[in-house]
Amino acid sequence: MRLWLIIIASGIVTYLTRASFIVFGDTLALPASAERSLKYVAPAAFAAISIPLVLGGDGFEGFGDDVPRLVAAGAAAAVVVWKKNLPLMLAVGMGLFWLLR
Repeated sequence: MRLWLIIIASGIVTYLTRASFIVFGDTLALPASAERSLKYVAPAAFAAISIPLVLGGDGFEGFGDDVPRLVAAGAAAAVVVWKKNLPLMLAVGMGLFWLLR
């Protein structure tokens, strides 16, 4: 019974902390340093997901084995640096990878 109370209480606390941003989001302002750092959350999350996939999951051990993956990742990186457009980068990278595969 105690375990269920802990699970329910942690669910309520999690829900209330997330709902507080919706309820009080317009009235409370984040510090400038927090707002600046939040700009980097999406690129950091995308890098954390995509880099292990590009490296093949085994780090640098089989780095040169999968040339289409590396070429597509390089082209996608060039597009995002050149155009600064994430959807275009995804389309170019996935399309080139599909064509080279």
